[in-house]
Amino acid sequence: MGVFVHVHKIHRQFTDGLATVEVEGKTVEECLDNLVKKYPAMRRAIFKEDNRVANNIEIYVNQTSAYPNEMKKEVNDGDDIHLVVMLAGG
Repeated sequence: MGVFVHVHKIHRQFTDGLATVEVEGKTVEECLDNLVKKYPAMRRAIFKEDNRVANNIEIYVNQTSAYPNEMKKEVNDGDDIHLVVMLAGG
């Protein structure tokens, strides 16, 4: 069993329509790296050009914000990572 990454609806186009992708990893960073290995187009959806998490992406682990240092947050088999897109507008 791995870690389950829950993909926001607007990014499911990059995961062949999957809402949840199981990946391996001991940290959020390892899990997201493995997600991008499976679905390379996810890189530009969740990261800036300098490989930092995009400003409009919030990461939750087991429904608790992983901020700050979200990429270093440790995870265990069976944990859930939610990639939440913060929408803005007026």
